[in-house]
Amino acid sequence: MQNPRLASRYAKSILDLAIERGELEKVYADMQWLQAVCKSNRDFVNLLRSPIIKNDTKRKIIEAVTAGNISELTAGFNRLLVAKNRERFLPEIVNAFIAAYKAHHKIRTVQLTTATPVTDSMRSAIVEQVKKSAGFEKVEVEEKVNPELIGGFVLQVGDQLIDASVAYDLRAIAKQFENNDFIYKIR
Repeated sequence: MQNPRLASRYAKSILDLAIERGELEKVYADMQWLQAVCKSNRDFVNLLRSPIIKNDTKRKIIEAVTAGNISELTAGFNRLLVAKNRERFLPEIVNAFIAAYKAHHKIRTVQLTTATPVTDSMRSAIVEQVKKSAGFEKVEVEEKVNPELIGGFVLQVGDQLIDASVAYDLRAIAKQFENNDFIYKIR
């Protein structure tokens, strides 16, 4: 069950508290670590969402998993979530915090999908082109490799999609052959 309003409220509260205490970068690193844990360990997320497991058992497990890996501010926030029965929303809150952090620092995230891994020089050239054409100050690239593209790339910037892949070109050519006016249809 997703609750984006709740997630954004909790994310904003810890973001504001981290800014107030001067621990924003530390909390951001903690949230990235928690996001990686939630993405890589489905059992942990299922534990958080389980109505059968008691809250202090969840608190002890969360503390055992995160011990030594997160700051005291983030650990206290996790304890607050468990106390308020909101621990099941932790993955959503973490994602909302990361999005709020990026908005606070004016970082734009673009998704780059290529057929093969991108070199550092190509990545920096794409980042510079996106900065110049879209007017962004800071750009973060999320990379994916999809061999089905055959070649080229697909770049998504916000709600814009730039498909410069060979697979797209082949689909366009196939469409032209479907509607070829020079071939008479025989009945």
